[in-house]
Amino acid sequence: MKTILVVDDKASVRTLVRDYLSEEGFRVVTAENGRVALHVARHEKPDLILLDIMMPEMGGYDFLRAYRQERNTPVILLTARLEESDKVLGLELGADDYVTKPFGMRELVARIRAVLRRATGGAVQAAVLRAGDLALDLEAHTLHISERPIRLTPSEFQLLATLMAAPGRAFSRLDLLERLQGVAIEGGEQTVNIHIHNLRAKIEPDPSHPQLIESVFGVGYRFRADL
Repeated sequence: MKTILVVDDKASVRTLVRDYLSEEGFRVVTAENGRVALHVARHEKPDLILLDIMMPEMGGYDFLRAYRQERNTPVILLTARLEESDKVLGLELGADDYVTKPFGMRELVARIRAVLRRATGGAVQAAVLRAGDLALDLEAHTLHISERPIRLTPSEFQLLATLMAAPGRAFSRLDLLERLQGVAIEGGEQTVNIHIHNLRAKIEPDPSHPQLIESVFGVGYRFRADL
């Protein structure tokens, strides 16, 4: 049974989400702010975190900054803020997805299951993908560059696995978004751009001049084929 940590300062939201997810077969723990969530997450080691952004004492962004130093647990932001910059910041800090309030519970569960699938590797065949100094182990869900371990979020890992499995193939942003979320939602292409930006920062020798993940003008991205 997967454990979900719900972090929101509103008790009504925590109760609603907890009850619905429990009926869907999840084990649910809750926290009312980021400070409490850090303690709960360290103790419960959840499989996924639903994280509100605006909370007293410690908000969602501060929680992400602190928790990403410890673990790469998948995080879905629950946000009532509609500004694009808020979503971008959350993804840049390591969130895997976001759901805007008010949200439908069926959509939320679908997004949770999609993120969990890519966090556990889904149905990807066990193998090690290699390119130059990179070794991506699809079974262990690890990446090493010259034998140095590199920490990736589940979304970053899934994107890299998709691109490395088909070097030279150009994937559109919508293609990649569907691989991540199981559905291409409106405005989601920016999500792919941010994850690619974060991924380049971790694997490229010079992220400002990427040589591994290439941009394909008018299409999307591809992984370099001649490594």
